[in-house]
Amino acid sequence: MTSSSDPARIDEKSALRESLDRHRDAVRWKLEGLDEEQLRRPMTPSGSNLAGLVKHLASVEYGWFCETFGRQVEPLWFDPASEEDMSLGPGETSAQILAFHDRARAAADAVIEELPLDALGTSWRGVPVSLRWVLVHMVEEVARHAGHIDILRELIDGAAGDHRRS
Repeated sequence: MTSSSDPARIDEKSALRESLDRHRDAVRWKLEGLDEEQLRRPMTPSGSNLAGLVKHLASVEYGWFCETFGRQVEPLWFDPASEEDMSLGPGETSAQILAFHDRARAAADAVIEELPLDALGTSWRGVPVSLRWVLVHMVEEVARHAGHIDILRELIDGAAGDHRRS
């Protein structure tokens, strides 16, 4: 999706999808040009790092879009209900996490394409939610973590901004 759609005429689903994609793309752009050490480097007292935040975003894409609507999720090698989804284990590489993020995004996109906004699923808390609600929630989730990623990237090498400048 691009932001070239006419904002006065765009339908609700397309607007939500474009917003989600804009933040997803910003997350990935913020990682460009960094090496393995920089992607894994703990940058806060709690240990937040760039690759860990991307791992978390991938697991919530699978959770909110796929599990909620009864779609297949690849077997996870970590417990997403613990802090394991926010950090990389010793055997994990940032390349593996980026590929995991790509697969989660593709699986989520398939659900978004297939279902109408009013489609209902059941969240991990057992609460019924619509695809519309999940899209709004995920725009918020990805935007929030894109901001965290922006700050961590700035701490690493001074690069800042929410999108690539021409």
